[in-house]
Amino acid sequence: MASSTSSLIPSDPDKVMVLRRVNPSILTCSTPFLRFGLIKFGGRGTIVKLHSGNLAVFSPVALTERVKSELSSFGNGDIKYIVALDQEHHIFIEPWLKAFPSAQVVAPETLPEYRDKQKYWKVPQDSWTLFKETDKNRLNNVSDEFDREFDREYVHAHANRELVFNHKPTKTLIEADLIFNLPAREQMSKTDISPTSGILTHIFGAMQNTHGDAVWQKRFLWYLLSAGDRKSFNTSMTKINEWDFDTIVPCHGDVIEEGGKGIFQKVMQWHLEAGKKGQ
Repeated sequence: MASSTSSLIPSDPDKVMVLRRVNPSILTCSTPFLRFGLIKFGGRGTIVKLHSGNLAVFSPVALTERVKSELSSFGNGDIKYIVALDQEHHIFIEPWLKAFPSAQVVAPETLPEYRDKQKYWKVPQDSWTLFKETDKNRLNNVSDEFDREFDREYVHAHANRELVFNHKPTKTLIEADLIFNLPAREQMSKTDISPTSGILTHIFGAMQNTHGDAVWQKRFLWYLLSAGDRKSFNTSMTKINEWDFDTIVPCHGDVIEEGGKGIFQKVMQWHLEAGKKGQ
């Protein structure tokens, strides 16, 4: 792990992490996280139990003793897939892969070079399963057991190179920086810090929530995060909109327990309208 991350994560994650079964197949690990060391984003790892009993961890957070204990009674306890949901959600790959060395590391194609530049531990070459923009069928297969249970989309037009997954058996969308649902109440709940305190947190929270018409989050996505290739981004949002999901588990902010499809359609309204026009 690069030394620059020390200001972003709690010094003793076990004390402040919230472990919760969203449903019998999904365990969330919610923890405080400060973007730029200042903004209270919150962080969340999501562990999914597959039909086989094998486990997949998305956007892994610290592998603490409490997490290890929980894993021992969840599925068969064996992590087979470690998924970096984008090129910013990777800092805990090292401890998870060292604990589960046979796991596949699923990530956007940009991540190996990105980690090298930031001087992170080098993931063995044969551990990578990389999603690529050049996959003409937009499927980016992982394995038979994984692909049976997940819809998947590589939103390479997103500035952070997003991977988005829908766990079909539980109708649960799992994403990193595609949609924020601030404030990070659950993620900050075991600290004595308000999830809304601080001027930068207040400003960003006003932009990155799903309340009302979510116009500021719409603007953030339209004018900033999708600006590099908006047409491709629109195509990705159109595809995700075809999936059947009700819950959204974001990395930043509270879990959207129900009605998630409507929230997605509201936040992505401009992209879905443009996609219908082929724009």
